[in-house]
Amino acid sequence: MKGCKDVSVLYAYDIEDMEPLCAEVFPGNHIDASSFSTFIRDNSIRKGIIIADKGFPVSSIAEDLKSCPDLHYMIPVKRIDRRIRENHMLDFDQIVTGTDKNVVGKKVMLKDGKYLYSFRDAYLAGKEESSLISRSRRKEDFDSKGYLSHRDMYGVIVFESDLDMALDKVYTNYEDRWLLELLFAQYKGEEGLDITGVQSDFSLIGAEFVNFIATLITSRMVKKAGQAKLLDTMSYGDLMEDLASAWRYTDAQGVPKSYDRKWVHTLPSVFELLEKLGLSEPIEKKQTKRGRPKSAVPKPEIPKRPRGRPRKMTFTKADDTHL
Repeated sequence: MKGCKDVSVLYAYDIEDMEPLCAEVFPGNHIDASSFSTFIRDNSIRKGIIIADKGFPVSSIAEDLKSCPDLHYMIPVKRIDRRIRENHMLDFDQIVTGTDKNVVGKKVMLKDGKYLYSFRDAYLAGKEESSLISRSRRKEDFDSKGYLSHRDMYGVIVFESDLDMALDKVYTNYEDRWLLELLFAQYKGEEGLDITGVQSDFSLIGAEFVNFIATLITSRMVKKAGQAKLLDTMSYGDLMEDLASAWRYTDAQGVPKSYDRKWVHTLPSVFELLEKLGLSEPIEKKQTKRGRPKSAVPKPEIPKRPRGRPRKMTFTKADDTHL
């Protein structure tokens, strides 16, 4: 890797648990096709689905796929791939379930036993079209022919795979893959690691190893927060910021409990987060009646006033003599 201006890092991950399994550093000028084959062999990957980027040549791992029957692939193809038109992959015939997005899809088995899976996201289609129109407006140059020829491809992605899967399973794997890409790109820096300039190969590998451990820890933290349904109402960054305000005295012993006087200026909202994550035990509060407590000194008994309006008093002439 000496003399290379850039490096690339390949990850293998468990789709079920959304957790990275292994990583390897390659020089930036290393060919992607040979990197994938080397990555599979170096890390003894024998089972799973490889989800790569567009344009990845499956032929580069053909021998690995033959020697590992449980190893498969699912790779997006370019939109100009002729097989899309030849197999009418844009004639969508199903609505994709298992996602909150409005997606339609189609599945076709090819002559060589492989499969094509096509999807169209209605929201992304509108976004892509709107973006193209906005650019044309700024440049004051609208290509009507090009716009009409590509309009049916907006929001479309097509996959090639050697596995026979349901459409919703393919789309779920695709969503999980990009969620993990966001995890690697954004979340590993949330652990507050210092950025250190490195020069030698061993320093670079060591730095990426620390990043991998940070990503592994963060992925488990994200999963834990998701199980507690905290990410439904707040972002991961906001959650970490709130948890960072929970300080505890160094001489505190035993299991942390909320409001046990061993916390430093911790807010009630933060205690709720800690309790949901299992980081602090809630203290059972005695239920008391609302209002002012009763006095221990008994009050003197006073006859109750009759209910209603008091009767009108009448006087006689005999009574007037006493006035």
